[in-house]
Amino acid sequence: MTTINNGFIDSIKWQEETVQEKDANQALTQEDFFSLLSQQLSMQDPFKPVDNDQMISQMSSFATVDGINTLNDEIKNLNTMMTSNQALEASGLVGQKVLIPSNSGYLADGGEPVTGVVSVPPGSQSVLVRVEDANGQVVATVPVENGGSGNVDFSWNGLDAEGNRLPAGNYSFASSGMVNGQTEELSVYAYAHVSSVTLGGADYETVLNLKGLGGVTMGDVLAVAEG
Repeated sequence: MTTINNGFIDSIKWQEETVQEKDANQALTQEDFFSLLSQQLSMQDPFKPVDNDQMISQMSSFATVDGINTLNDEIKNLNTMMTSNQALEASGLVGQKVLIPSNSGYLADGGEPVTGVVSVPPGSQSVLVRVEDANGQVVATVPVENGGSGNVDFSWNGLDAEGNRLPAGNYSFASSGMVNGQTEELSVYAYAHVSSVTLGGADYETVLNLKGLGGVTMGDVLAVAEG
């Protein structure tokens, strides 16, 4: 019968752990580099010393690599922090209204008006917002306050020209006004309700999901208003 010595087995395990630890520490640290450099200088031939340019080149190369690695780590940490902050900010927009660079708005059930802004040049008169259905037919017009300029608010109550309530769905807006005696088309932007948020990651942005209108990124938001 063969007897196995436990001490022998323990010594094998210790050797294996030592090898694994050495393998895990293969990366050359800054301390290792300067230790090797010191050994190289102490063992050099005094009649053939290491060329100063070569030594400086080696030190510069290591410093550059070490600096790049440190910079990459800092950028990763910064990206993680920015993503977290953006996710937190976006989550706070759920239930609010955001102004987006689109002339499309969603009319919900319940009679809540659709709002937006018109970019009105100074001195404009007779500014109107036209409401168009999915077929491009004008179903209502909304007058915009005269005398205003810049981004002027408008609100549509969801009624057609005869006062009938229109069905829920997507509608588009167009605007025109008299500018210096001539009729001009003006830019229109609509508010939309944020129904939920899809959080982003390292490879994609956080998305605000708008009721009836799809998704936009935080960078698309022009303004925020109370829901």
